[in-house]
Amino acid sequence: MTPETIKSLIDAMAASDLAEMEFSEDGWSLRLVRHKGPEAAAATMQAAPRPRAPAPAAAPRQKAAPPTANDLRSPMFGVVYLAPSPGAAPFVTPGQAVTAGTTVCMVEAMKVFQEIKAGRDGVIEAVAVTSGEEVEAGQVLARFA
Repeated sequence: MTPETIKSLIDAMAASDLAEMEFSEDGWSLRLVRHKGPEAAAATMQAAPRPRAPAPAAAPRQKAAPPTANDLRSPMFGVVYLAPSPGAAPFVTPGQAVTAGTTVCMVEAMKVFQEIKAGRDGVIEAVAVTSGEEVEAGQVLARFA
């Protein structure tokens, strides 16, 4: 089972109203369960061999546009947070001048938070995502003026 297969299954579940999904391939089993609460989905992998089920046809994915100097893109798939905690002021706002190394947002995947920092000095023209939104690797998070 490849990471791309797992990601496509997570994306398919996120785009639907399914509460639970199970998929088996090459002796691996992946079970996704949607919880009502702060966690959107939990994944559990089991190594026990199971009967093979036909693999669902994956929709062709569009490649992310090539990066530009004005875009700050997510390095990974996860949930983006624009503030350090609920109710706190956002890390940055449109029109704010930032220096290289300034935290713009955080992306959380599997309970690990990664700070996304500005790679250069500039002014934040726009924040392209909302807090709590799932983002793809390569997706634009903010744009510099």
